[in-house]
Amino acid sequence: MTFKNPSQEKIFQYLKEANRIAVVGLSNKTDRTSYQIAQLLQENGYQIIPVNPLLVGEEILGEKVVAKLTDIDGPIDIVDIFRRSEFLPEVVADFLETDAKVFWAQLGIQNDEAAQQLRAAGREDIVMDRCVKIELAKMAEAE
Repeated sequence: MTFKNPSQEKIFQYLKEANRIAVVGLSNKTDRTSYQIAQLLQENGYQIIPVNPLLVGEEILGEKVVAKLTDIDGPIDIVDIFRRSEFLPEVVADFLETDAKVFWAQLGIQNDEAAQQLRAAGREDIVMDRCVKIELAKMAEAE
């Protein structure tokens, strides 16, 4: 099976309906893409939850860092992942223990095994190899 992303309209719907976005692999280094994207998400009105086991207890962009998705209290609309493709099945295991709605792997990150695991668990809201920043810009252009 080769993974196929949902329609552009569905991706826009995910972004329009989301309020809270967990950012897995968020770095505290301001020059990193994960930091810049998380900052952009905040500027666009989203609440971010930094997820990075190496930085637990610290603050990034004013938000307290948690070790894993299951440490987050309250709803998670999108899980935005900045981990290498081979780590996605590990993130899936954590994701499936939450009520998170959308599994989103950033540009250049894709894993068919992870997609199969999600679908086998009845989770169909999956986006891979897409950048949230680019999708937000496309959405703004379309409106």
